[in-house]
Amino acid sequence: MAMVFDNYIVGTLLVSLSTFLFLLLLRRNKNNREKKFEIKTGAVNGTSSGECSPESGSGGDVIIVGAGVAGAALAYTLGKDGRRVHVIERDLTEPDRIVGELLQPGGYLKLVELGLQDCVEEIDAQRVLGYALFKDGRHTRLSYPLEKFCADVSGRSFHNGRFIQRMREKAATLPNVRLEQGTVTSLLEEKGTIRGVQYKTKDGEELRAYAPLTIVCDGCFSNLRRSLCNPKVDVPSCFVGLVLENCELPFSNHGHVILADPSPILFYPISSKEVRCLVDVPGKKVPSIANGEMANYLKAVVAPQVPPELHDAFVTAVDKGHIRTMPNRSMPADPHPTPGALLMGDAFNMRHPLTGGGMTVALSDIVVLRDLLKPLRNLHDAASLTGYLESFYTLRKPVASTINTLAGALYKVFSASPDEARKEMRQACFDYLSLGGVFSTGPVALLSGLNPRPLSLVLHFFAVAIYGVGRLMLPFPSPKRMWIGARLISSASGIIFPIIKGEGVRQMFFPATVPAVYRAPPVD
Repeated sequence: MAMVFDNYIVGTLLVSLSTFLFLLLLRRNKNNREKKFEIKTGAVNGTSSGECSPESGSGGDVIIVGAGVAGAALAYTLGKDGRRVHVIERDLTEPDRIVGELLQPGGYLKLVELGLQDCVEEIDAQRVLGYALFKDGRHTRLSYPLEKFCADVSGRSFHNGRFIQRMREKAATLPNVRLEQGTVTSLLEEKGTIRGVQYKTKDGEELRAYAPLTIVCDGCFSNLRRSLCNPKVDVPSCFVGLVLENCELPFSNHGHVILADPSPILFYPISSKEVRCLVDVPGKKVPSIANGEMANYLKAVVAPQVPPELHDAFVTAVDKGHIRTMPNRSMPADPHPTPGALLMGDAFNMRHPLTGGGMTVALSDIVVLRDLLKPLRNLHDAASLTGYLESFYTLRKPVASTINTLAGALYKVFSASPDEARKEMRQACFDYLSLGGVFSTGPVALLSGLNPRPLSLVLHFFAVAIYGVGRLMLPFPSPKRMWIGARLISSASGIIFPIIKGEGVRQMFFPATVPAVYRAPPVD
């Protein structure tokens, strides 16, 4: 009996052990399936799956560094086209910025073209129908030329972070798009070709990811751009940001630009109850917020120039103390075409944010890149891909350069100056836009991205200068007025031609003559 009992115990233990091992194996397989599902669905807070070897090809088709406006929109666009996309973003929580809050109508049309128009819904975004321009007690309203478009087309203004999160969430719904939080520390280069990136996960683990194409769009603070372009960053001014609450703008659904001294002030709605105010302060340094210098400056210098309807709300916002600053950077696009890599967004090209054209340029660039890549089935031929992608830097030029040049030129024209010729140019610009008709719709079509043509920009810019000279010659010309008029033309040339030179004359006006423009995919 004892022996039978012992055998029974041993048998029971063996069955229990077998059952335990079987359940353990099932649990392990389940965890593996769940992990694969998490990676496949691209959960926003996904974890790393380890290093993918370039030989295995398991690293995906495209690595995108950064998930801001450009990165998130690009991830969705390429993922929708069937590419396997790995997005690495240093912080996947909702951003909180004071710029990137106004999308021009031209940018909204690109958003529609990319299938992302629903990302401006459910974030309390406000329709923007044009601008109101204020100078020395006078004002004029400039409406977007939207007559030829459907009723939904207009500008949109919103909280930047809400918009970005909506695009990230939409990109993450695609099964072939994976979003991961991590900091890219370097590009992986082999024999002059970028093979992928090295990055640190949010847990501090150092990993590598490989893909035939790496697209860097990690914003204005990019630490990767130096190997892919000539970064000539200029900081002409800083924006001081405030939020005005429960106040009405003089012109509803319009952005407001005050031609103040020393430089412009902007107001536009970012929600149904909030108005963003951006005060431009020339130079790289601003008064200290900590010791109260900034509050004093805003009350003493800026507040008296604010429209009466907004004065009290402006002072209240200053007293609340939620004052933020942001350097305004400008950087022309000057790339180093590099096999296996591409630059996009603010990491590649920046302009003064006065005209709110940054997101329009980024979305337009994505449309150009999407159309270039669409016929290319194999991205692993680095030489062919590089030659083909060189055309991206050229084909983007007419739209991007028009918006960049206009932003830089308008900022200089709208800023106060002790020079008589510059004063006349500023007044001439205000009066020219106030004429209405083609004199306002033409420049506003350029500003809004609805008609971004370089030649039209140059014609309108010098039409303003000639109009200013004409004003000086009436009723009777005098030697002094003629001299100021000549200097006005010279000043206008000195403003716009250096910007055009920085953008590239040939690429801007004659892109089809640049050899890098390929009209068909490379032959396999």
